[in-house]
Amino acid sequence: QVQVVESGGGLVQAGGSLRLSCVVTGSFFSINAMSWYRQAPGKQRKLVAAIFGGGGTDYADSVKGRFTISRDNAKNTVNLQMNRLRPEDTAVYYCNVVRPGAIQEYSYWGQGTQVTVSS
Repeated sequence: QVQVVESGGGLVQAGGSLRLSCVVTGSFFSINAMSWYRQAPGKQRKLVAAIFGGGGTDYADSVKGRFTISRDNAKNTVNLQMNRLRPEDTAVYYCNVVRPGAIQEYSYWGQGTQVTVSS
């Protein structure tokens, strides 16, 4: 019943900014982590940024200082502010949510949103 929906992707010129949002709905009581991944054509899906239950964050080296992940716990929403975008940031961006279960964690993925950065 958990649903993960991304939005905010689009086409932007190099040096510009975009803000991605991920809204999580469904039956759950807590979230261990919310994160953003991206996948370019022919490439592996890689972590971009994550925010954990305690509020800590993690970023890929390639986006440190340019991207900021944040969350609104009351709205079960995670955002990714992307500044100073580069053509190499072009990819499909996916939101991932991990929640605890009785004996294991459960992971959920959104459908992805396309980000294209032109030269």
